[in-house]
Amino acid sequence: MPLFDTALQEKAIVLEIGNAYTKIGFAAESAPRFIIPTRVENLSDGSTKDLFEYQDSKEFYEQVITFIQKLFFKYILVNPKEKKVVMVESILCPTIVRETFAKALYCHFEVNSIFFVPLHLAALSTLAIDTALVVDIGYKESVVIPVFSGVQVLNAWQAQALGAEAVHDEIKGQLILNGIKEEHLTPKVIEDVKVRLCFVTNLQRSRKYREKSPPTACPDVDYPIKGEEIIKIPGVLRETAFEVIFPEDEDHLGLPYIILDSILKCPIDMRRELAQNIFIIGGSSMIMGLADRLKHELLELVQSDLYKDKLPIKEFKFHNGISQPNFTGWLGGAIYGNTDLLNQNGLSKETYLKTRKLPDWTNFYEEEARAA
Repeated sequence: MPLFDTALQEKAIVLEIGNAYTKIGFAAESAPRFIIPTRVENLSDGSTKDLFEYQDSKEFYEQVITFIQKLFFKYILVNPKEKKVVMVESILCPTIVRETFAKALYCHFEVNSIFFVPLHLAALSTLAIDTALVVDIGYKESVVIPVFSGVQVLNAWQAQALGAEAVHDEIKGQLILNGIKEEHLTPKVIEDVKVRLCFVTNLQRSRKYREKSPPTACPDVDYPIKGEEIIKIPGVLRETAFEVIFPEDEDHLGLPYIILDSILKCPIDMRRELAQNIFIIGGSSMIMGLADRLKHELLELVQSDLYKDKLPIKEFKFHNGISQPNFTGWLGGAIYGNTDLLNQNGLSKETYLKTRKLPDWTNFYEEEARAA
């Protein structure tokens, strides 16, 4: 289908701005058109930096405009004026980020309306279910939010800095200890090593590593750097890089702990159903062996003294998504953007310019405007 097809121009634009990657495409499509790093270019010297690195709100606003302009005019090639936009966002998104993107889209790019869709709720629309414990393993952190009968249980959310960034730091640290020059370990190389070579080991082997009686390690791998030099990726690193997500300490801050703590904060009649409907999303959840390790960790932990009297659950079940986990939230937004909710709950440009407010539920000010 030609990119400038008339029907395509009428579709809502769907955006998911992540800490590491941004997904952009159109409503009713099965995958985003582009997944690009969330970085902006410094026009003075041609370097790039993370979008969320800024000194003040004015600098951030300018960076957001530059970034959105690149998305619209370099990638999807659509003039955003009078278009409808679906923004997929986490409920933990900082207020300054939400309001800055809204200001840029409404005032600079003059979009017609914005429909803010909660990430964890949108993800469930891809499964056509309304109850699950949604675990989003992102770049900066892992966020657990229960959704019951289509409503996010906001008093039960849990989050920890257990994401791709922690894994990257672990990989880099182990490689430096193995004598690899830090200049070779660019963010791109680190991520490539993680995606291509690392996996989550099982619970038994993990314990042996922690008890300082390591098992026979998996094979080392030679990894070429720029086609000029070859570095050796140790088998131990490949198998243990993701152990940072499952720390064993007195603080109980590992991924299995925050999942169980989130379930415990829910009313008792919800807990069993949530435990049997766990949905893991996010780019870091694509690593081989993660779901199996997490299931064994949960089954053992729930029988420990810490939880056995509080949470008498003997079974945990996981959903398999219909899309790749790294854009499941975006796909949910694309589904929402093809329904009547886009018109009913979207915040129009006129209402925003009149109130200059961005409510948590965007249809509230629309209703007030109509009543007036």
